[in-house]
Amino acid sequence: MLEKIKTFKESNPKLRKIMLAVMSLLVIGSLFSFFTGFKKLNANYGDIHFIQSLEMDRDTEAEDYDEDSTVCDVTFVNGDAKLIVSYSYEEYEDLDIDSITGYEYQTDNGTMLYFDHQDPTAQEVQYVFHQTEANALMPVFNLGIALLILFVSVWIMYTFAKAFTTYEKCWFLTIMVLATIVAVAFPEDSANGVNGIIIMLLYLLDTFLNILCELLISKQSRYNFLVSVLVEITEIATCLVLMYRFATIATTLFFWLPIDILSYINWSKHKDDESDELTAVRRLKGYQEVLIILAIIVWTFVVGYFLSGLDIQTDFLGGNEQLETAITYIDACVSAVGVANGLFIFFRLREQWIAWYICAALEAIINILSGQYVLLVLKLGYFTNTTYGYIKWSKYIKSHQEEKKSLF
Repeated sequence: MLEKIKTFKESNPKLRKIMLAVMSLLVIGSLFSFFTGFKKLNANYGDIHFIQSLEMDRDTEAEDYDEDSTVCDVTFVNGDAKLIVSYSYEEYEDLDIDSITGYEYQTDNGTMLYFDHQDPTAQEVQYVFHQTEANALMPVFNLGIALLILFVSVWIMYTFAKAFTTYEKCWFLTIMVLATIVAVAFPEDSANGVNGIIIMLLYLLDTFLNILCELLISKQSRYNFLVSVLVEITEIATCLVLMYRFATIATTLFFWLPIDILSYINWSKHKDDESDELTAVRRLKGYQEVLIILAIIVWTFVVGYFLSGLDIQTDFLGGNEQLETAITYIDACVSAVGVANGLFIFFRLREQWIAWYICAALEAIINILSGQYVLLVLKLGYFTNTTYGYIKWSKYIKSHQEEKKSLF
């Protein structure tokens, strides 16, 4: 591998200069975005000036609290004006209002702040100002995060250029550029007390790591499992932050992490006879595929029924119980297909690509229902690379039909 890197750098001086220039611009752009964002976020707001009082209507769609809730945030709106008032659960239970009188203030730098009372304290002003600016600056911070991850993507394609084809480089970088655009155009709202900037960071990391892992699988590289461990950690963190998809958390924790380690060991034992960087792959018989499909259907309904009965609170889906139930069942199916997929990968079977198709389609439905538009870019990457990987594996299997290798 080191020899390949050296050969690329010596034989492509112009391309090397271009990629170095691109990486430099990405780093500069990322640092500038972070500098701008933090500067505005920590700016001195100066004095505040009372503008007016206004009636604000209660937005009940985002409310879904029970006796286990310690803080209940209630949102009131009037056009673009938004006021969030925190109540204890006892106060929330006794809250019988559809509107509230809000008090609008303006800082010296032009930021509009809203309170449920007049003459707010300096601490209250500082807190509301910080939260308001953080929400307004989401696209700026998202751009900084996205450019930084895009830099890492270009660096990987540059450093290991000889290990990837032109198509693979273009595919990988195209998906990451699309993810960058969507991250800036569609910033995520805060959920469960976690700022939308953190949520977007997890989404972009998930996209980057997943498509890199997918690409390495299509290349029959055992190193995909090293990347996959990072994928699992990121996805667990995302699910915990959003308080949803608990079937995925359990499957990832108790199945995917162990199977990644075991798969790396198994793939290392079955290197291709002509190339140590390739792993020999196989395919299933028809009746075996039917049995696996039946098992997936049973798993979906059993796990979906169990999880839909759990009383788990999240404000990520706006308190829509029907939507939460639908996503629970879809997630149960995703976890079932994921288990089958993990076993297919462990045994080096081509059918794992069919499982990827199903997972991508189901997760795309979840992303659309949840409004996670940046993750739809990841699903686009799944669909395109799954087709690519299926073709590559099929060609390999066809050219190595005479070889009889064990699954273990």
